[in-house]
Amino acid sequence: MMPKEERILNLIEAERKAEILYKEIENRSLITEGKTEHQLNTEVFNLAFELFGIKKFWHKRIVRSGRNTLLPYKENPINLTIQKDDILFFDFGPVFENWEADVGKTFVLGNNQKKLKLKRDVELAWKEGKEYYYQNKDKLTGADFYQYTKKLAEKYGWEYGNHHCGHLIGNFPHEEILGDEEINYIHPNNNLLMNEKDLNGDERFWIYEIHFIDRKLEIGGFFEQLLS
Repeated sequence: MMPKEERILNLIEAERKAEILYKEIENRSLITEGKTEHQLNTEVFNLAFELFGIKKFWHKRIVRSGRNTLLPYKENPINLTIQKDDILFFDFGPVFENWEADVGKTFVLGNNQKKLKLKRDVELAWKEGKEYYYQNKDKLTGADFYQYTKKLAEKYGWEYGNHHCGHLIGNFPHEEILGDEEINYIHPNNNLLMNEKDLNGDERFWIYEIHFIDRKLEIGGFFEQLLS
């Protein structure tokens, strides 16, 4: 059994590399109007291989723009073209030396104030949720944390856009090892404490997701990172 400290350091390092990938996306100005979501997705895949030599992603790579930003992970919407003053988000799960990363971010082209507010709000809410988690994790169930996150959406003036707000992460392939049950998600039906050990008696590590939407404006914002 790998010590907890070593496991978390591997996960943090994987996330650090994912952050480098996002920074290079910005440095190379890859996010531009006129590209399709699929085209941008392929460019990021190629960039990940250039930077780190990786082609392995533990879940499907997501680029969503415009009205597609309303939709959660499991949906497979039509391929939209990025527009001027658009909002879009990424959800990538690259695997670095068999350790999974999962980092999602929102980007805004132009100066639409409502979209810029949404981008800010998902990041601020994530930080607020992380603080709440660490203050209460000894008594917090997945269901508790999900309901708290739904209330965060209301606090910031949005609707919550998914049926869960996070999931376990670990050594690839964690889904085959731990399964795809609700107890492995920050889900309204998960009544286990979040600090419960896994089936092997190991510490569990969580990805926390914020997905706020406005159905009338047809926009959504997304932000996720490791709770570390």
